[in-house]
Amino acid sequence: MRNMTIDACIEAICRTGCQEVRRKIQLLEQGQALPELSHLRPEAQQAVLDELKSIMSVYADSCSV
Repeated sequence: MRNMTIDACIEAICRTGCQEVRRKIQLLEQGQALPELSHLRPEAQQAVLDELKSIMSVYADSCSV
């Protein structure tokens, strides 16, 4: 079961829009830190990344960076 803090981070990032979500995914994949995730442990940050990638997979390439 996911933590409500993780869900809140995912929702906040998703509200920034498709292109911004894709940009943040790229940053996380490159190992860069996102300020909005700084309070999360590394495994929780990975959970956020995994969920963002899952969400964005629905959109395929309709919204690229």
